[in-house]
Amino acid sequence: MSTSEQDLLAALGALTDPNTAKPFAAAKAIKSAKLSGEAAEITIELGYPAASQHTSIAAQIEAAATALPGITTAKASVSSRVVAHAVQGNVKLLPGVKNIIAISSGKGGVGKSTTAVNLALALMQEGARVGILDADIYGPSQPQMLGIADAQPASDDGKTMLPLLAHGLQANSIGFLIDPEQPMVWRGPMVTQALRQLLFDTSWDNLDYLVIDMPPGTGDIQLTLAQTVPVTGAVIVTTPQDIALLDARKGLKMFEKVGIPILGIVENMSIHVCSNCGHAEHIFGAGGGEAMCADYEVPFLGALPLDIKIRSQTDAGTPTVVAEPDSTIAATYRSIARRIAVSIAEKQRDMRLKFPTIVVNKD
Repeated sequence: MSTSEQDLLAALGALTDPNTAKPFAAAKAIKSAKLSGEAAEITIELGYPAASQHTSIAAQIEAAATALPGITTAKASVSSRVVAHAVQGNVKLLPGVKNIIAISSGKGGVGKSTTAVNLALALMQEGARVGILDADIYGPSQPQMLGIADAQPASDDGKTMLPLLAHGLQANSIGFLIDPEQPMVWRGPMVTQALRQLLFDTSWDNLDYLVIDMPPGTGDIQLTLAQTVPVTGAVIVTTPQDIALLDARKGLKMFEKVGIPILGIVENMSIHVCSNCGHAEHIFGAGGGEAMCADYEVPFLGALPLDIKIRSQTDAGTPTVVAEPDSTIAATYRSIARRIAVSIAEKQRDMRLKFPTIVVNKD
């Protein structure tokens, strides 16, 4: 008894994707399954970046194929393709950007910017084209964190800015345009206009994801951005501390109010492990992020430790994901980044990039 190509396709489609916990068939990931004698050739296309997982997924597919009758060898080719997904309301899409991820926190001091830059770099390491926009006008930190604080964006046409490059990321920030010691004594409308210019007047180059490091809080600036920027989904960063969780809940409610999906919650500074004795302690409490996820029925994306390396490496302009890519902490960032990407991939696609705008001219 031998296996037909239809049988092979059905068997592989029933396998569980380790990143989504759903059958590959659910995402139509098995693009082709061809037989040539006793050899199988399979093509898999994931809807999310997962370069670090391609080898293990290929091995999973090949093992399942060779377990079928009449197939002795199998070769699986795994790739990823990211498409644009729906945004809130009828907000205009951003040219050169498929998906926008807002990284937000209800209050400052929870490590939102550090988390944002490491997640952006993690998405890039998983194979995506990624940019980061520092939306904190009053306290821009991404230039320092990316190690390009002295750089300035160039312009090809005198109207738009070219994003700067750092560790492979496309980046822009008000911090590139002002003296770092100059205080931004601006009212809300001026800040909002500056952010819109940074976002819409930057020539982003074919990004799968643009990560926006949102300013902390839930005031007029944040609400205006949430209403006018085409956001695919938001990630809430909090610590387990009750005070931080109170404000994180407000941030979550703000995004719900404007129809932006919550991709999940990241619990930062979850645990501290002493570098001398190895003692582990929950300095800011335990389980707060997971409890909040349960209350609002949103995904818990993962927990990050309170570690001196994260702080020192990011301050030095080489965030942990690029400073120590093989570390446990970097692996955690990549795991969270994949969960974010999977959450986006499972949402409704935005077809406006596929169809041209039709204009009817009256003669």
